[in-house]
Amino acid sequence: MHLTATTQFGLEELLADELYAFGADITHVGSRAVEFIGDQRLLYETVLWSRLSMRLLCPLAGFYAPDERALYREVGRVDWSEYIGPGQTFAITAVVNKSTFEHSLFVAQLMKDAIVDQFRDRTGQRPDVDTRHPDIRLHLRMLENEVIISRDAAGDSLHRRGYRQATNDAPLNEVLAAGLVLLAGWDGKQPLIDPMCGSATILTEAGLIAQRIAPGLFHQGKFGFENWADFDAELWQQVRAEAEAQHLEEPQAYLAGSDIDPKVIDQAAQNITAAGLEDCIRLSVRDVKDAAAPASQGPGLVVTNPPYGERIGEEAEMAAFYKTIGDALKTNFQGYEAYVLTGNLDAAKTIGLKATRRIPLFNGPIDCRLLKYELYRGSRRAPANPQP
Repeated sequence: MHLTATTQFGLEELLADELYAFGADITHVGSRAVEFIGDQRLLYETVLWSRLSMRLLCPLAGFYAPDERALYREVGRVDWSEYIGPGQTFAITAVVNKSTFEHSLFVAQLMKDAIVDQFRDRTGQRPDVDTRHPDIRLHLRMLENEVIISRDAAGDSLHRRGYRQATNDAPLNEVLAAGLVLLAGWDGKQPLIDPMCGSATILTEAGLIAQRIAPGLFHQGKFGFENWADFDAELWQQVRAEAEAQHLEEPQAYLAGSDIDPKVIDQAAQNITAAGLEDCIRLSVRDVKDAAAPASQGPGLVVTNPPYGERIGEEAEMAAFYKTIGDALKTNFQGYEAYVLTGNLDAAKTIGLKATRRIPLFNGPIDCRLLKYELYRGSRRAPANPQP
């Protein structure tokens, strides 16, 4: 079957690599999406194992819709009884770009009307809409009036892993957190430190990678495909059992995080416990200026997402804070590589280190950069007059 996995901007190539490792036949890598071919087992494995997919879509129709009448007509040409069974509820997610239609909600409403009218005309009864917990979630994407309608295999965004019990004010999306760890090239064995860990999402995603835990195992309730007419319950149980068997109990890497707020650390501990990683991740209450590499471990990575300072009048405060971050990295993490995700590039200049990579990403709507710093021991420069 043809499938499309969506992701966040900047993670497309990583997602393609992940899907290829699952056995997918990659057909196209686009903006925020990867198209591929696979069978039913691959669909189940992707929903269960993908760390970088937001949604997994199974296209069922494509057409051009220049106006409302054409959209209603083309949606009505699909035999919806093949996809929505008796008594099942449905919902529609619509994304509209560069089209004569201006509002995605209007497009979703028009598609809903066409589906409901088809059932009413054929059977005298109509399926109900449930926007929160539908049995069948449909996805419409319109780009320049070209429409693709798909079934959503997960039924919800895959970034909602299910382990997060509590969050701070600005939680990092789980898919983006996993993406940061993988963009950093972490091998699953090196020490990984987050000195401003907040809800510990970066550390939790790293822990799931190291311990070979499928993120889909934490999903609450059914996945969307479990309500499809062609759902293979036996195959799904087999795929789940294989995933559970891969879980490594013994900690595979030194993972540690800290934050200045004790309440935030308590929340992080709840999330880590819910993910079954309480024996794999160390937490402490500590100011970033006091964060340091563990003396018992070899060099590793710092991966962190500091505050951006979005409130008015915080410029000077943020500049001083980012200088503190830079001082701590230079002094206390020599030999490490540091990856800092920030949406405040002016403040990032005060880190006082030269970034060797600048990777464009988005944290929600915020345009960000993942900045890589190589924290050398001593000076990189060779002596002016080397001795023989």
